[in-house]
Amino acid sequence: MVESTVNWKEQAQKYQEAFLEDLKDLLRIDSVRKDDEATDEFPVGPGPAIALKKVLELGERDGFKTEQFENWAGHIEYGEGDEILGILGHVDVVPVGTGWDTDPFEPVIKDGRLYARGASDDKGPTMAAYYALKMIKDLDLPISKKARIIIGTDEESDWQGISHYLEVAEEPDFGFSPDATFPIINGEKGNHTIELEFAGTNEGGVQLVSFDSGLRANMVPQDAEAVVFAEKADLLKEQFNAYLDSTDAKIRGEALVKDNKVELKVVGQAAHGSKPQSGVNAATYLADFLTSVDLAGGAKTFVHVAKTYLHEDPFGKKIGVDHEDDVMGKLTLNSGIYDFKDGETATININMRYPQGTTPEAIEEQFNQALADEDVKVVPQPGGKGPHYVPKDDPLVKTLLDVYARQTGLEAHEQVIGGGTYGRLMSRGVAYGAMFPDSIDTMHQANEFMAIDDLMNAMAIYAEAIYELLK
Repeated sequence: MVESTVNWKEQAQKYQEAFLEDLKDLLRIDSVRKDDEATDEFPVGPGPAIALKKVLELGERDGFKTEQFENWAGHIEYGEGDEILGILGHVDVVPVGTGWDTDPFEPVIKDGRLYARGASDDKGPTMAAYYALKMIKDLDLPISKKARIIIGTDEESDWQGISHYLEVAEEPDFGFSPDATFPIINGEKGNHTIELEFAGTNEGGVQLVSFDSGLRANMVPQDAEAVVFAEKADLLKEQFNAYLDSTDAKIRGEALVKDNKVELKVVGQAAHGSKPQSGVNAATYLADFLTSVDLAGGAKTFVHVAKTYLHEDPFGKKIGVDHEDDVMGKLTLNSGIYDFKDGETATININMRYPQGTTPEAIEEQFNQALADEDVKVVPQPGGKGPHYVPKDDPLVKTLLDVYARQTGLEAHEQVIGGGTYGRLMSRGVAYGAMFPDSIDTMHQANEFMAIDDLMNAMAIYAEAIYELLK
């Protein structure tokens, strides 16, 4: 056993080469949830299960105890004791989308940055936490508690995997999720989703054949496409090009004419759905344009609602659900998925991250009130989560902030986010890194990356923090 006073940054650097090789192998696995490939064996598709197996194999290789809970989740365990420290990460990733300069599942290092889908969310940080625990094991430091790195497989969607884990395994007594930012996230807003349903009908000489945008409810839609039937198709194309010119390059797009149909495409800017103000919603811009077209029936209502109540309003003011709390900040609203097909029920999926002081019931009531005169049905979706907060004077929060301040020399303070992390699944759970205040956030975006220096610094912080919490 070595002395308990460790230069954590120096120790972390010794692991960099091996860490990057293991991380690259994990990043090469396409672990997007694919329900169309789901089976009884692979409930969210094979990709997340393959990634889960890969992480557990690393744990076995390095001498840890591991346990897998079907293809839903698993954990890597170290130490003995009555209390369990949980470190909750995930190996699933959001869909790729468009706009990548490299293969999203072939990791590339450029200018000190590691590019791949999952580099920052959440394979990179999860592996940094794993190597931090490995460091403690290799140093044979004295501990009195048990640590478990717990791996989920569908954090980016329904959290079924980690929910299954908590049904069959012990809930950790305290812990963190390496899936956000430093210095800490000790508060998370509530998460509530509403779907608006419209009649997929048309009338008249101009008709909306289809409108498609969005990959996930928790992503700002980067791409939107619509097909419009119009007798004067060339004129519609000219109008669309004029609209693009009027947006001051917030969006890009193109119009293609095929007989009497016009294919309209808009490209905005993806962002995490908890930060819609950081993105450019391609769907609402396309709807904004289409309100100038002579549509009728359900098609007209569909684009009218999108423009009137959702366009350029990330805080829900137009619909009237805006709310702000002194600790948790503002409610955010992301309309993430748009689906219109002529003759079928059309939908808009709207995800809100809400602070203390409002409720899903109050949000739903306001939606119904605001849309009372529109031909639309408001349908609350299951699976929401309430606000979560661990006080800043809790020993867990104090320890993590002390370690961060000691290693970085930066101010350590509490933070609340709109994003949801596995940290909220523990009554004394928080999110902790791996991004730093000056990191560039590319989560859920094209060309996702994480700086290697950030990953290594996070590894050092995690190692000291885990050790302090296990002593």
